[in-house]
Amino acid sequence: MNTALTMDTTTEQVCCAPSDRPVLNAADAQDSARILKALSDPNRLRLLSIVKAGDGGEACVCDLTEPLDLGQPTVSHHLKILVDAGLLEREKRGTWAYYSLVPGALERAATIITGL
Repeated sequence: MNTALTMDTTTEQVCCAPSDRPVLNAADAQDSARILKALSDPNRLRLLSIVKAGDGGEACVCDLTEPLDLGQPTVSHHLKILVDAGLLEREKRGTWAYYSLVPGALERAATIITGL
């Protein structure tokens, strides 16, 4: 039996059928990438861990620079990325900013990964 393709062979004959499973659309992929990029930095993962472990699930910015051994501008930059990604929320109290996890944010990140 000759299995070579002939000129009459169409793409439908040699290609598998498309999947019925839903795929990520462009907007959801962009949003998911923003969250995953925010999580891809070890300092940001540590910040999330520190905030989550803090009293009441929050931490003051004044308590976040020393454990990371980073300067305040660098820590602020990482915190901004986490806030912009929807992982942390910021509350100003007097001269200090307090950070807490956005409810369900870590579960959403896990769902992004397991839902692929």
